Amino acid sequence: MTTGERLDTSVAHNARVWNYWIGGRDNYEVDQRVGERVAGMFPVIRQVARADREFLARAVRHLVAGQGVRQFLDVGTGLPTVENTHEIAQRIAPESRVVYVDNDPIVLVHARALLTSSPEGVTDYVDADVHDPDAILRRAADTLDLERPVALMMLGILNFVLDTGEALGIVRRLMDALPAGSHLVLTHPTTDPEVGGAGNAAAMEFWNAHATPPITARSRAEIAAFLDGVDGLEVVEPGLVPCSQWRAGPGAAPVPQLGAVAVKR
Repeated sequence: MTTGERLDTSVAHNARVWNYWIGGRDNYEVDQRVGERVAGMFPVIRQVARADREFLARAVRHLVAGQGVRQFLDVGTGLPTVENTHEIAQRIAPESRVVYVDNDPIVLVHARALLTSSPEGVTDYVDADVHDPDAILRRAADTLDLERPVALMMLGILNFVLDTGEALGIVRRLMDALPAGSHLVLTHPTTDPEVGGAGNAAAMEFWNAHATPPITARSRAEIAAFLDGVDGLEVVEPGLVPCSQWRAGPGAAPVPQLGAVAVKR
């Protein structure tokens, strides 16, 4: 997530490079060049991008069909693609209400054009920065009833908050504002060598020198702290695992992107 700057097509940007890795068309030559260079250094990155998207779909289906969740706050949504949060949720429960949060200009344009709700539900877009959780909550309250359970979606966004303490503070602030029965859904790149994360460091060093915004990977323990450090959160099975393996079919290969779903008791 950026800091609200004007659209700059001369520098590779995460939302567009991610779009390139999952086969989208909303990217520029500079994004493709950087994307190819990163993929050359860290070939699993395309698999990570796809796995992250597939995890989102499984998590949303679990929350809507299994837990009765009808409200979603999707922070750092990125560029719209197929199977967005509201499409999955409203296919099961058309009355679902979804607020997307980002503050990149190109995301804003695409979101307003493409993120259209079912007639029974609501889909809204909030232009806000992950570093300002109070603004996110204030604007989300125009669409969501924050007295009722909300699923807070933080997929691949805390890695853009470079200070780990600040990142944990953001999670706490957002979850503290949500009632019991709410959920936290997150994914985060890891340096854990057991799941192939050793190559993340060099790839991210290249990224930070040639693209925006800057990014970091974290250890399993650091990522687990985002779940363990929030009062009342209970991680559901199978816990914090490679997102490709979270409630996936047998034989799913691990990726260096951890994912988890937790419920607030």
